[in-house]
Amino acid sequence: MSTGFIILALITIAGAIGAMNCGRLVHCALSLVASFAGLAGIYLQLNVWFVGVAQILVYVGAVAILIVVALLVTRNAESDRQNEGSKGWIAGGSVALLVFILLAGALSNTAVTGAATLAPDSSVETIGRRMMTLYVIPLEALALLLTAALLGAVVIALGGPKPGRASK
Repeated sequence: MSTGFIILALITIAGAIGAMNCGRLVHCALSLVASFAGLAGIYLQLNVWFVGVAQILVYVGAVAILIVVALLVTRNAESDRQNEGSKGWIAGGSVALLVFILLAGALSNTAVTGAATLAPDSSVETIGRRMMTLYVIPLEALALLLTAALLGAVVIALGGPKPGRASK
C-alpha cells in the first residue's frame, strides 16, 4: 500500500467517525464532507477519473454544501448539543463488526490474479455521451426524484405553521 492511500483512507475513516460522533450537526456535516473528499481522492488514485471527479462535483461540491446550508438555515446554531447519538451503539457496532468479519473472510478466500483492466470504451467521453443520449430519461427522472426529496426535506425541516403566526 502506498502512503497516499493510507493517508486518504485515514481521512475517509476519520471523517466518517466524526460524522457519527460530533456533537453539533454542522460539525457532523463538515466531517461528512471530509469523508466524501477522502473517497474522491481514493477514486482518483485508482485512476477512476470519472467517478473521482463526479464525487468531487456532486457530493463534495453540491450535496455536502447543500446539507451545511440547510442545517444553518433551519436549525438553531447556538444550541448546545444537537446530536446525542443512538442508545443502541453497542448492537450497531456488533452488527458492523460481524459484517466486517464476513466480508474480510469472503475476500481472503478469493484469488486476485492481477490488476483489473479497463474496457476499451470506458473513457469519460464515452460515459458522458451515453449518459446524455442513451440514459438521458433515467438521468432526468433521477434529477426530479432528488429535487422532490430535497423539497420534502425542506418542508419537514420548516414544520407546520407556528402558533401566533398568520398563515398566508
